[in-house]
Amino acid sequence: MSFGNRLILALSVVALGVALSGCEPSDQSRSDEENEPHFILGKNRVNAMDYQGAVEAFEESVEANPRSAAAHFELAWLYDEKIPDPAAAIYHYQEYLKFNSHADNADVIKQRIYRCKQQLAADVLPLPSAPAMQQQLEKLAEQNRQLQDEVDKWRAYYASQSTTKPDSLAAQGDSISTVQTNSIPKPSVQSRSTPGNVTSANRASTSTSARTHSVASGETAMSITRKFGVKLSALQAANPGVNLSRLKVGQTLNIP
Repeated sequence: MSFGNRLILALSVVALGVALSGCEPSDQSRSDEENEPHFILGKNRVNAMDYQGAVEAFEESVEANPRSAAAHFELAWLYDEKIPDPAAAIYHYQEYLKFNSHADNADVIKQRIYRCKQQLAADVLPLPSAPAMQQQLEKLAEQNRQLQDEVDKWRAYYASQSTTKPDSLAAQGDSISTVQTNSIPKPSVQSRSTPGNVTSANRASTSTSARTHSVASGETAMSITRKFGVKLSALQAANPGVNLSRLKVGQTLNIP
């Protein structure tokens, strides 16, 4: 191989090395990016939680070195996590991968880009019409109307019951009292006339009726007074000479 050919080959290798060194950041170049004054200022502002000030500092770092993968990464992280701007985050994530294509966290960055695109689509695109949701709302409205009708019917029913209940109770009371009255045995009416007794003769002459009761088994004077609704003293007065505490079965009492 001639000297000229060897010289051309050597120059080609050098040129290729220079080109490759310009595409992929070396450790030295990354160190230079992180030591750039605006980059250092941005990191200090992040530590102080001055995120808007950090964005301004990293933007100035990118202006000073547009190929700074480190500055693009910091901007992408800030726009993704601290100052929500999905479009800006996507741009700076892509620039970071562009200038650091062999980054160890490339897969994670791609996932973050995808998530930012989803968020951007949700924020920008209008919400689609939802006929199914509209039908569901209409169905719920109809069910609500039916339930309201049922409530109104029950209210009317209970209102009518509260209005007619006293009358029905009164009618039941009348029927009960009628049954009770009919169930009470009618005492036999006898006219008493005692010879020589003017008062008894007067009562007989005026056809005044008197009630009598034949003592049944188990009856006492108190039960008889309760049965006929009279006082014990009145029963005693109507039956002088009768020991009410020793009544006998079949004994006839005058009921006042």
